Amino acid sequence: MKIIISGGGTGGHIFPAIAIANAVKEAKPDAEILFVGAKGKMEMEKVPAAGYKITGLTVAGLQRRLTLKNLLFPFKLLAGMWQARKVVREFKPDVAVGVGGYASGPVLRVASGKGIPCLLQEQNSYPGMTNKILSKKAKKICVAYPEMERFFPTEKIVLTGNPVRQDITVKADREEAFRHFGLESGKKTILVIGGSLGARSVNEGIMNGLKDLDDDVQILWQTGKYYFNEIEKKVSEKNTGNVKILPFIKEMAYAYAVADVVISRAGALSVSEIAIAGKPAIFVPSPNVAEDHQTKNAMVMVENDAALMVKDDETDTLAGKAVEMLNDKALLEKLAGNIKKYAKPDAAAKIAEEVLKLAEG
Repeated sequence: MKIIISGGGTGGHIFPAIAIANAVKEAKPDAEILFVGAKGKMEMEKVPAAGYKITGLTVAGLQRRLTLKNLLFPFKLLAGMWQARKVVREFKPDVAVGVGGYASGPVLRVASGKGIPCLLQEQNSYPGMTNKILSKKAKKICVAYPEMERFFPTEKIVLTGNPVRQDITVKADREEAFRHFGLESGKKTILVIGGSLGARSVNEGIMNGLKDLDDDVQILWQTGKYYFNEIEKKVSEKNTGNVKILPFIKEMAYAYAVADVVISRAGALSVSEIAIAGKPAIFVPSPNVAEDHQTKNAMVMVENDAALMVKDDETDTLAGKAVEMLNDKALLEKLAGNIKKYAKPDAAAKIAEEVLKLAEG
């Protein structure tokens, strides 16, 4: 059995894709899986590290602002389509899976055109343009939120939840996690995660809000690799001993174990992981994403008393708001209880089941 998994660009697309591949392998160990990503994007590094083959296409997205890069878009699209045809022709997959990201469009268009069954994994509460177009040809669409019939044909939809990194579903020992990060176990802990690449506005908001921290509060802070050196320098100048900063946190099960409150972007993967961890959260939706889908993800949680939200241009209030939450036990319990209702720890296995059904015809 041969399966293509296409997409990537950010951890929010890559980690679910790897989780699906792992679940397929668990159910069907002899399945051959090929990832197709975009050249120069993080999937070209993360997928081989997870033990899978990947091939890269010369593709890029259409920028949402006027830029010279958009002049190259038609040429890159044509190159990507040509390369996708070659990959599909040579690999001969039984099924193609699209997880979102630049490579997803060309691969699924080519595969569906050749009569190969396709499955879409839509992670957000509001789908992007590519998945709306691809949904017409897809056989199955695995979604993470209810009421997606507004966007996709009802008969194709399967509510599976979002696949998360496997270690998230295993509860880590809290004391061991404190030791791992070199944090004090007696202190209340705020976890800050701005996405796999970091988030400037979140980082700046936390930096400006360090003065609002109580003495019994500490921060575990994933800055993103682009911002790490700058933030490390500023934090050391402030001589703040209650802040642990890292460019990227690989051991997320430990990170969630120490967290009393999480401050995070509202990407689909982050929301799903926080739901499984059952942690009170403040979401800061990125304004720089297609169809403003992060705000829509966050609003689903806010409207159901499952999280709080702070706008991207109000991040200076983040640290103060997190400290307020830490001092409001009833609010913490309510948010944690409600966000747990959105947890779907078996999402990868459910999606793998749908993939295998399509592959077997």
